[in-house]
Amino acid sequence: MIVEISSILFMAVLAVTFVSCAAYVVFFISQNVKVREIARIILVVSGVLQTLYILVRYFQAGYSPITTHHETAFFFAWATTWAYLSFRWRYTVKNFGTFVSLLIFVLLIISAFSSKEVLPLKPILQSGWLPIHAGVSILAYGFFSLAFCGGLMYLLQERELKSKKFGYFFSRLPSLDALDQLNSHCLTTGFIFLTLGIVTGIVWAKVAVGHYWRWDPKETWSVITWFVYLIQLHQRFTVGWRGKRAAVMAIVGFVAVLFTFWGVNFFIGGEHSYGK
Repeated sequence: MIVEISSILFMAVLAVTFVSCAAYVVFFISQNVKVREIARIILVVSGVLQTLYILVRYFQAGYSPITTHHETAFFFAWATTWAYLSFRWRYTVKNFGTFVSLLIFVLLIISAFSSKEVLPLKPILQSGWLPIHAGVSILAYGFFSLAFCGGLMYLLQERELKSKKFGYFFSRLPSLDALDQLNSHCLTTGFIFLTLGIVTGIVWAKVAVGHYWRWDPKETWSVITWFVYLIQLHQRFTVGWRGKRAAVMAIVGFVAVLFTFWGVNFFIGGEHSYGK
């Protein structure tokens, strides 16, 4: 019974997110404010359904569902959804939802094409630290994904302005200053969560195996990613790295996130590799 509920919920999440994404695209084209409001409401419904799916998956598996490719991709989408919604309640950035909803839908599609099988939990993962460490780390990735979308929007808008031919994107994208502020907010929030994720991982490692650090590939790449974002924030607040350079670095940082999140599993492996 619970397996059927899980399957129905997942399909509902895909369908609702697709409708939200389509509505955001329609708004981007038409600039009809009513369509934007509908798209946002549907995305909130998607976020609620995503949360319910994670809870049902928890009861189905008996542990925090953040251990397989399917689960981590889905949790990544969930983190991005709620990171955006929390951001949207405080800030208004024109057409930001269009870019973010497309990314969320892509993450859900990746999750859909991954095996949904519930696997036995490895002994080393049977710990209360699992949801804390993995959950906080992926929340960081959710905010970094917002910075990535903002970086893409910045480059598109800057190209319009430099060409002095105000085309399709100019009137549909926020000002460069608004996008730069978005970049700063999302990077700072994501960096705090990433730092907490690394610290909790270090503590967990000490409790589980008696060593704070073992240079596992994912641990190593997590630190590399941490330094990529540390450099960005340091340069922003000390020498004023802003504008195009900050936008490009937000995209570079997100590439590092994706490699840490998935690339290490496929190309290197290690103890932190996810199940199928």
